[in-house]
Amino acid sequence: MAKKMSRAECWEFLLSRPRPAKLATVRPDGRPHVVPIWFERDGEQLVFTTWHASVKARNLSHDPRLSLCVDDEAPPFAYVKLDGLADFSDNLDELRHWATRIAARYMGAAQAEAYGNRNAVAGELLVRVSLTDIMGEDDVAGW
Repeated sequence: MAKKMSRAECWEFLLSRPRPAKLATVRPDGRPHVVPIWFERDGEQLVFTTWHASVKARNLSHDPRLSLCVDDEAPPFAYVKLDGLADFSDNLDELRHWATRIAARYMGAAQAEAYGNRNAVAGELLVRVSLTDIMGEDDVAGW
């Protein structure tokens, strides 16, 4: 039987290794939209970057509510689901800082600066997610 994770265990799972999150947003016509993203933690918030004209940016501009799911696809399986509200920043210094940190997490320190510079340009946005809920389960395939 699956074991519910504490909030601390959820954060540990999210940060223990670089797993992409699946981001769910709502299109203006009500249809769901799901895409993978890279993210990083900033205190009790998650941060990620996106292009201002991407579907996810347009959806979040219309409705800031979102859900994220991060999972371990290997037995015995585990996942963390987060709900929250998005807020945008186009501050290039802040964007460069976070884009570099996110790149270091997913691509390694050797490539972090190049990715950070590439993503810290006019039109790119930093998305801050204020969490409204976080929950997870471990040992999903357990008996």
